[in-house]
Amino acid sequence: MEQKYFRSLEELKLDVRPETDNKPLGDRQFIFEMQQELKKSTTASRRDFLKVFGFTVASAAIASSCEQPVRKAIPLLIQPDEIVPGKASYYASTFFDGIDYCPVVVKVRDGRPIKIEGNKASSLTQGGTNARTQAAVLGLYDNSRYRQPQAGGTASSWEEVDQTIISQLNAIKAKGGKVVVLSGTIISPSTNAVINDFLTQYPGEHITYDVLSASAMRHANKLSFGKAFLPAYHFDKADVIVSFDADFLGSWLTPVEFTRQYSKNRKLTSGEKEMSRHIHLEGAMSVTGSNADKRIQLHPAQEKQTVAALYYELQKLAGESGTKQIESPVDVKAIAKELYNKKGKALVVAGTNDAETQLMINGINQVLQSYGNTIDTSVQLNIRQADDEKVQQLVADMNAGKIDAVFLYDVNPAYDYPEKDKFVSGLAKVGLKVAMPVVEEETAPLADFICPDHHFLESWNDAEIKTGYYSLAQPAIRPIFNTRQAQQSFLVWMGINLDFRSYIKQYWESNLFAQGDNLTFTGFWNSKLHDGIFESGQKETEVLSFDSNAALQAQQNAKSGNADQLALVVYANVAVGTGKHANNPWLQELPDPVSKACWDNYVSVSPKLASELGLKEFDTVNVGNIGELPILIQPGQEYKTLSVALGYGREKAGVPATGVGKNAFSQISFANGHMQYVRPDVNLEKLGGTYEVARTQTHHSMEGRAIVRETTLEEYKQNPISGNEIREEIKKHLKTLYPKHQYDGFHWGMAVDLNSCTGCNACVVACSAENNVPVVGKEQVLMAREMHWIRIDRYYKGDEHDPTVVRQPVTCQHCDNAPCENVCPVAATTHSNEGLNQMAYNRCIGTRYCNNNCPYKVRRFNFYDYNGSDALKGNEMDPAEMTTDLRRLVLNPDVTIRAKGVIEKCSFCVQRIQEKKLEAKTENRQLRDGDVVPACAQACPSEAIVFGNLNDKDSKIAKYYKDERNYHLLEELHTLPSVGYLTKVKNTTV
Repeated sequence: MEQKYFRSLEELKLDVRPETDNKPLGDRQFIFEMQQELKKSTTASRRDFLKVFGFTVASAAIASSCEQPVRKAIPLLIQPDEIVPGKASYYASTFFDGIDYCPVVVKVRDGRPIKIEGNKASSLTQGGTNARTQAAVLGLYDNSRYRQPQAGGTASSWEEVDQTIISQLNAIKAKGGKVVVLSGTIISPSTNAVINDFLTQYPGEHITYDVLSASAMRHANKLSFGKAFLPAYHFDKADVIVSFDADFLGSWLTPVEFTRQYSKNRKLTSGEKEMSRHIHLEGAMSVTGSNADKRIQLHPAQEKQTVAALYYELQKLAGESGTKQIESPVDVKAIAKELYNKKGKALVVAGTNDAETQLMINGINQVLQSYGNTIDTSVQLNIRQADDEKVQQLVADMNAGKIDAVFLYDVNPAYDYPEKDKFVSGLAKVGLKVAMPVVEEETAPLADFICPDHHFLESWNDAEIKTGYYSLAQPAIRPIFNTRQAQQSFLVWMGINLDFRSYIKQYWESNLFAQGDNLTFTGFWNSKLHDGIFESGQKETEVLSFDSNAALQAQQNAKSGNADQLALVVYANVAVGTGKHANNPWLQELPDPVSKACWDNYVSVSPKLASELGLKEFDTVNVGNIGELPILIQPGQEYKTLSVALGYGREKAGVPATGVGKNAFSQISFANGHMQYVRPDVNLEKLGGTYEVARTQTHHSMEGRAIVRETTLEEYKQNPISGNEIREEIKKHLKTLYPKHQYDGFHWGMAVDLNSCTGCNACVVACSAENNVPVVGKEQVLMAREMHWIRIDRYYKGDEHDPTVVRQPVTCQHCDNAPCENVCPVAATTHSNEGLNQMAYNRCIGTRYCNNNCPYKVRRFNFYDYNGSDALKGNEMDPAEMTTDLRRLVLNPDVTIRAKGVIEKCSFCVQRIQEKKLEAKTENRQLRDGDVVPACAQACPSEAIVFGNLNDKDSKIAKYYKDERNYHLLEELHTLPSVGYLTKVKNTTV
């Protein structure tokens, strides 16, 4: 029976913001200063003459405010040894934003960071990244960054601000007042030490506030083990994984690490015949749920009862008694049997912030002997440290006038705190309010002083993501603006004359040096700073024993909620997350892996509910008083479950974020001291209007063609060609008039393992960063004019109410018989002698014949000048402020900036190919397999993408092409693509 698939039911810039009376002079200031310097000089040297003469034209243009393009020149009369023009430098650093942790390597060209890659030295992420990590480099060049300190809402100097803050702190200390540092989770041991020193000098408390809280997990572990902590999870050691709404491939705990682990146990490329089995229960369709072997729709109100029933069934299998039988809305007996048969190799997780549910999850993992195997309590995660009750108490204390000073570090509660009105009113009653943001946000204007922090790429820092796993961060660029690192501010306010880099070194010498293997601290420090990673092998010394009493009590109390009521789930998506990155255009334009929507949030509803309520796609509704949001009908959504993404509705951010979507943080509530991300009973009010959502994939069908191929593990074990049988039949009938291409040297190719791809979108952002892919904005996306060089198609299969999901990354296929090449009237697209389909941008006249002739629809046409590269006026379209001088600093100089009227597409990162060929030539050696890694493959956390030389029979790519699962898109057309795919295998074996 044919399976049906479907896809959807600035000092560095001329300020583009409104002009003010104190507009910075920018480049004009520099030129005026040179002129004044020359006037004061009694004699003029040849060097002085050349210096001024070199800027004569620019001086005339800029000083007169003429609208001519600014060309900046930075002459190096004495070239520094460490700078080679045109050659990149790399710095190991660490990205942590409160949700994601990733050790990274920062690529710097001519003094400016332009690309972030994962650090392969980390055994946790092993070089993997995610979309937010890849996009973080653009945050450095955010037009909305604070540029200097402020006092009372007006610009000030660091000296004035410091003097006033220190004076007020001393006055608070003298009267015995209380100081609070409110921050997000801090995993930097040195930063925590600084804050502790600060609060020792000015007595007070450090309170942690996490937008995405795991305080219930910590509380449950306190009751189960006697210590509030988060353990380390090992998805790679689990043969059976059961997840209750834990989006561990998207936003739960450490998704980059978990994606690497998860995919490792599901690869079938080295002769493996077994893979893990993943069962996922959830109400709202998530990235993780859409990747599961078996996905079960579960109303949020029924989750606790289902967990309790599963616990009971496992207790029965283990011969334990004393528990009551619990009826489950889901048949969990088969799941329990699967789990129990894999005792010691099973893992059960839950994403809920409910302590009773987490207690029962602990009990389940105890029965399954997961502790010590798939869960490690001797290595503990340092993320999500917040105690929600303490945050609530702080808000109450502020409103009661009990807090004398608040230092807001890396938090924005006036936007994302569930009861933000209470927080704002309480903050107004605090005597000293200091905010330390990086970019403009909602909370900072409410403070007395704004002391802007460095961007992390301008900062020194360290991190301990979990016990014994350390990483370092170092500046990849000097501070762009008059900002100061927050830790340095604390040191200044303490009167400590020490820079934070020296502070970190002292901390590491005192606390970590003894764990290393170097004879001198200098050697130890230089080595770890170079690598960016230090993994000491340290374990927790405290012996933890499990107490099942609390879990059993939680099971006794378990009750089912009302599944007939509408429940609202609020979640963080893989793009803007909690809203911290909402002003990043790359992320705003990133399609959601499930809905393929961008530039907005929306209310996802099930097809059945939409039909019942007479709702059509894009009808506007109000849910929980969030405000007017459009409906998006989501196949696979649980019947009575609604879902809305957090992180939108920003009021004070930059152009890309302000006013985009609606703020859903008000839908988070508190229950038993913990933040709840599910509203069990909400009203849905139809407003009668429509609001169109921009989606990058709306075509529904595969048109009967085997574009995505899949099979089951059982069938694959019996026949490795299973799911790919049609390929042999197609190959028998291929006839062509094309002469066969001969490649004497390299023949570049790519392979994608559909079993490993989770649809996380890291490759999409990585490609945009590497190849200067333009941001076009919502209006153009609505007209299907998005410019991404790589897309991830998502297909549903089966019943629209409960479909399975498969994904396929698609980029230019670099066909040997490329249909685009022979229709171009100006030969702008040609075939190289290494198998690349090339684009000569300055030759393209924009006929788009190639686009029409491409069966894969992977070519992109610049309808406007999105990057400010065209000399002609009237061509520019800049919906996200990407053409400002500051934003343009992120552009990769190795890749041409395309203008209006030009076709562009994937080039297999040809600039990287040439770079590695020249490097090998310089080193007098052959290019090795794995030397050339395109941006997409390098970013992928699951190693789903392989690239190499097909002529090298020992290469990894050649091995993938020989795999029985390998096939090509639309190979019946005989275009001979240089991109192959490995058939998707799902483990449906029970």
